[in-house]
Amino acid sequence: MTRRTRFGFGAVLAAASLAFVACAPAPAGDGETQSDACVRMVTNSGGLEDRSFNQSSWEGLQQAESEYGIDAEAIVSTGETDLAPNVQQAVDSGCGLVVTVGWELAEATTDQAGKNPDLAFAIVDETVEGENIKPVVFDTAQAAYLAGYLAAGVSKTGVVATFGGGNQPPVTLFMDGFADGVAKYNEVHGATVRLLGWDKAAQDGAFTGDFEDINKGKALTEGFIDQGADVILPVAGQVGEGAASAAVERGGVSVIWVDSDGYETLAAQYRPVILTSVLKNTQDAMVQIVGEVLDDAFTNEPYIGTLENGGVEIAPYHDLAPLVSAELDAEIDGLRQQIIAGELEITSPSAP
Repeated sequence: MTRRTRFGFGAVLAAASLAFVACAPAPAGDGETQSDACVRMVTNSGGLEDRSFNQSSWEGLQQAESEYGIDAEAIVSTGETDLAPNVQQAVDSGCGLVVTVGWELAEATTDQAGKNPDLAFAIVDETVEGENIKPVVFDTAQAAYLAGYLAAGVSKTGVVATFGGGNQPPVTLFMDGFADGVAKYNEVHGATVRLLGWDKAAQDGAFTGDFEDINKGKALTEGFIDQGADVILPVAGQVGEGAASAAVERGGVSVIWVDSDGYETLAAQYRPVILTSVLKNTQDAMVQIVGEVLDDAFTNEPYIGTLENGGVEIAPYHDLAPLVSAELDAEIDGLRQQIIAGELEITSPSAP
């Protein structure tokens, strides 16, 4: 059966239905006709294989391509000067859905959405306003809270640490949740685990200033290790690989990755130090949005990933599972259920 390819964001996006089916129909193997909707994704300067939300967003669109028969292509940005031209290129493709990734693309997305009210836009990991822009954001503080509790529970030194690529809400949201999780562990167990790199009250801490320079992440992590930290949460995209490198070299240190499962996305040499990852399920969000577009149900209401809807979570402990006692794991699951039930609220000035 042919799936209808209509945008229908009221009258505003009526013309987008035509753009979404701009490609010529391709016959499916069973004699049916697949949907030929097309979507273009623009990465931020981290590139497509950033082991973070560029990569996971693209994986989601590839999944949508397979599931719905759409045509998906990624336009890769390598620097700041690429951003606006790449969004323009996505618009000029004739596709009715343009996905942009990260805060760096907020201005260009808003600009093009205003100029092209007949197109639908989705921006990942940033909140911007626009009648035809759907923010795709994640309440990562919920999952980072579990990770903070875990970190405090497995630490042998009583010192854990975190750092970010920049002092921006999508980054500090992780750090807030992590800090609160450590504090909760201390409260429950009468412990005094210290957190380096972030002061939630002051909303300030340790930042590398970018998301690409791995050496900066390694140097900062080495400084934390020198101060006794044995669990590190880098919230800095590719820079976090420097933390994993330092952990491998120094020994006795584990890393909590973010966005994707670092055990699966990082080089195999880092697997022995990956304790868990704070996940954003960007893949499912992308599939859901494409489905909404095809079903004529696209709106600008933000997609907010939570523990309840599976949009955020922590990854398995993989090789470091022996560090996590059954009791600690049960405590973490109990906290997860309390958050889902609304009995425990994780707050942050950066919450979506």
